[in-house]
Amino acid sequence: MAWLFDLVPTEYRRYGVLRRYPTVLSRMARLHVAADLEAAREGFRTARAELADTVPAHGLEAVLEIYRREGTRLAAVARAVELVDTGLRGGSFTPSL
Repeated sequence: MAWLFDLVPTEYRRYGVLRRYPTVLSRMARLHVAADLEAAREGFRTARAELADTVPAHGLEAVLEIYRREGTRLAAVARAVELVDTGLRGGSFTPSL
């Protein structure tokens, strides 16, 4: 639960229902991480057009690298949250080779 709380806005810790029902918290974390991932993808797609007038080329490349790294990290977190969510709902995980 602590890990799931780390993935959502800090304010979510105030709500007791999220502590009582881990499946609700995992759902919220899944949706929040998915939104973060989509935001990173959108940022990557639009960075050149939106920042070209204000950021030099080397700075823009650094920004794009941040988006690449965060996109990779967030995709891995999204997969992990999905596994936790599946487990909390009674599903099982079968590793693939």
